[in-house]
Amino acid sequence: MSIFKDKILLITGGTGSFGNAVLNRFLKTDIGEIRIFSRDEKKQDDMRHDFQSRMPDVAHKIKFCIGDVRNRSTLKYAMQGVDYVFHAAALKQVPSCEFFPMEAVKTNVIGTDNTLDAAIEAGVKCVICLSTDKAAYPINAMGITKAIEEKIAVAKSRYSGEAKICCTRYGNVMCSRGSVIPLWIDQIRNGNPITLTEPKMTRFIMSLEEAVDLVLFAFEHGQNGDILVQKAPACTIQTQAEAVCELFGGKKEEIKVIGIRHGEKMYETLLTKEECAKAEDMGNFYRVPADNRDLNYDKYFREGDAKRATIEEFNSDNTRRLNLEETKEKIASLEYIQNELNGIPNIVK
Repeated sequence: MSIFKDKILLITGGTGSFGNAVLNRFLKTDIGEIRIFSRDEKKQDDMRHDFQSRMPDVAHKIKFCIGDVRNRSTLKYAMQGVDYVFHAAALKQVPSCEFFPMEAVKTNVIGTDNTLDAAIEAGVKCVICLSTDKAAYPINAMGITKAIEEKIAVAKSRYSGEAKICCTRYGNVMCSRGSVIPLWIDQIRNGNPITLTEPKMTRFIMSLEEAVDLVLFAFEHGQNGDILVQKAPACTIQTQAEAVCELFGGKKEEIKVIGIRHGEKMYETLLTKEECAKAEDMGNFYRVPADNRDLNYDKYFREGDAKRATIEEFNSDNTRRLNLEETKEKIASLEYIQNELNGIPNIVK
């Protein structure tokens, strides 16, 4: 972890699932300091006590900053001396963003603009913005605002100076705050049928550890203005629900279908067909480079078009589809699930 030796990392929205995963991964390394920037003092206090209890020798490396990405002045204060930023602050619940789209704009769009401006002004060396598959061919307010977040990041990368700005785009993170698996476990334990929206709906699935891996890959291998995605597998919501039933003793025959919620798609896309035309295959990841042409398009017509890549749109219907046993194995490997199966209380962060 030498690239982080004695460095200061700031995580916006740092009390969430991603921030907790980063702390668990990094805190015992040679990193100098991790600043948690968020607006909820209760969550910060809970995190402080949690890490003081579990990692007393290194908990002093965590510094907490109360603030909101909607407020540029609080970001400018928090950015002082920071080397790297992981921008995870966002409104992420699709239905709530549908009902309050301007709130999504304030956090996901204006908040990203504020974060990047503050980081560039402070001389931050690298900013990784966390995005979502819902930003590709977006149909809901959450996806549209995250798509604009990506556009802002790419645009600012063109004049960010020494600061490298990249985006990571990923699918559903299992057992993160607000995700469906903890809800299903509670429904089973309360003797109720588990509820799902649409059995044939497909979703990319990944663990929190894989989300952190993607951000680290972007940090180490991404170039300014890149969007990077992991080649994640997918499964149907029905398969995922049945896997949870088998693990926790639920009755598969009693699964209750409640219908698609506001703003939901039948499948999600990690790379659009247009992005695939220029994407670079990097093994377990795809890299989409920024389009750094200027507005003088005439010279590009004279020079001709670059050779197009051959991969097609990458979505949750055409990626590798996990069967029931594979899905169950992936879910069972999660620390959250192991704790639940062994009777250890979990806090969904």
